[in-house]
Amino acid sequence: MLKAGKNIFVVKVTNNGGKGGFVPDKPYCIFAGNDTIDLKGTWQYRVGEVYQPRTGGFGGGPINAQNQPTALYNAMIAPLINYSVKGFLWYQGEANTSRAEEYAKLQPAQIIDWRNKWKQPGAPFFYAQLPGFMDYNYLPSESQWAMLRESQLKSLSVPNTAMAVTIDLGEWNDIHPDDKKDVGERLALAALKFSYNENIVYSGPTYQSATIDNSKIMISFTNTGSGLLANDGEELGEFAIAGADKKFVWAKAKIEGDKVVVWSESIADPKYVRYAWADNPVNPNLYNKEGLPASPFRTDQ
Repeated sequence: MLKAGKNIFVVKVTNNGGKGGFVPDKPYCIFAGNDTIDLKGTWQYRVGEVYQPRTGGFGGGPINAQNQPTALYNAMIAPLINYSVKGFLWYQGEANTSRAEEYAKLQPAQIIDWRNKWKQPGAPFFYAQLPGFMDYNYLPSESQWAMLRESQLKSLSVPNTAMAVTIDLGEWNDIHPDDKKDVGERLALAALKFSYNENIVYSGPTYQSATIDNSKIMISFTNTGSGLLANDGEELGEFAIAGADKKFVWAKAKIEGDKVVVWSESIADPKYVRYAWADNPVNPNLYNKEGLPASPFRTDQ
């Protein structure tokens, strides 16, 4: 389609649920052989037609068949039940962020149900925890996405499950971020560990317990691997601390052995601590030395 000299690119966008257009802050390029041409910048545009939004679907949005009860299961899961499987990989939860408490019951029920359907009561079930998404919030705050991640974390209580933390792999403007490779590699680590019995570190640090020591809170983790670190070499970020009133403020944090010590000069009698508790935490930099990130958590349940 490209010709020598000047070329004009024309893009038609159809949107039945809102305004059409490009997603901000995403890369837009055209590739021709070894050449890459950046298409970001100012585009001329005109509105061709405005559609009435289709309502009645999930969340009041467009009516989509996949959002109707049993539609996805009957179309995509039920036909596979007669086939043999080694296990399951699962990445979902975005549509449930407003109902996190329900998800804490639904996911374990799903795991048990699928194992029963395939008549494999011990089949491994590995899943991705939701990544960061939406705008940054520069103050400690409540978060439905953090609540959903907590519900996913609770599913580890089901035997023969593992969770890939992806808090660092999200994009603020894309509910389905581009980086699928790292998600797949982290899920593969879980498979190598549990399904193929390789002696490897498969997970980042996972909250285990917290102990209050005067004005500080000592946090213990499992899955520390060969040690804890801040992966960017900076001070640990995204820790918040609160007293009995649960009014959280940003805290200082440092690694001591396999523990993290958290404190704030403004909280003399701390009771609770949170880590990366946000829709899209700015810099969740607690990792193990194997390069796997810690799961977000809170102690104020």
